[in-house]
Amino acid sequence: MNSSQSNNASGTEHATVVKRHGWFTRVWHWVNALALLVLLMSGLQIFNAHPALYWGHDSTFSSPLLSIGAHRDDNGQAVGTLTIDGHSLVTTGVLGISSENGEPSVRAFPSWATIPGSQWLSLGRQWHFTAAWVFAVMLVLYLVYSLVSRQRRRLIAPNRDDAREFGHTIVEHMKFRFERVRRYNLLQKLTYLAVLFGLLPLMIASGLSMSPTMDAAWPWLPTLLGGHQSARTLHFVCALSLTLFFVVHLGLVLVSGLFNNLRSMITGGYRISEPAMGSDGKHRSEVSS
Repeated sequence: MNSSQSNNASGTEHATVVKRHGWFTRVWHWVNALALLVLLMSGLQIFNAHPALYWGHDSTFSSPLLSIGAHRDDNGQAVGTLTIDGHSLVTTGVLGISSENGEPSVRAFPSWATIPGSQWLSLGRQWHFTAAWVFAVMLVLYLVYSLVSRQRRRLIAPNRDDAREFGHTIVEHMKFRFERVRRYNLLQKLTYLAVLFGLLPLMIASGLSMSPTMDAAWPWLPTLLGGHQSARTLHFVCALSLTLFFVVHLGLVLVSGLFNNLRSMITGGYRISEPAMGSDGKHRSEVSS
């Protein structure tokens, strides 16, 4: 058994390393982090083949909800643009037109953001589908694990204490002050539940609805999502939402303790601060081994 204790100046707190994540959660986290990175980059490669989004069953071409492209301005210079609902934004250098081998290249997303880096749709699809199956299987296993494991349910299920502390949690996050405690706060729990049981299943469902094989087996699925093009748009929005989630997640990992958070996802051990043990020995203690 290992423990690390350090009394503060007043002797009212000490640090304890607890077991926060089991082996299954840690393996799931890193496998899916890699799978989602491959999914994102290969998905951008697929999107580059037709960089526009629509709503409904068919693509109308003349009025996309979103498009990334390029045109020449009045001076004959190539300009990259992002157009959303008819409103355009110049994005030269990042979207529409980017540098490739020192030369401007017309493509929606640049080569550094796609797998493979070159314009190669078929290989991008292979990467995407392979990573998708890995991700889907791991997600189903994790959802089942979260439902059957009592320890996991206690960790992510909201309770009355969380609700009472919610306002305080919001204020502390706004001040970039993060308490190191055994359990997740309500903000973390709601975010994880929304991603695990909302965003990720919708991303899988919208992805399946674009598959010809699944479309033939389950023709009701694209209809349920509003049509084939609607499913493609939902899939893109889910990917964008997940990307934003990861950016925020990584930012919070950095500001709330990089080493401590990484250790919890590598070894399972997480250092927390608790009230010091009294002379009567009455204090909760849970130390990782």
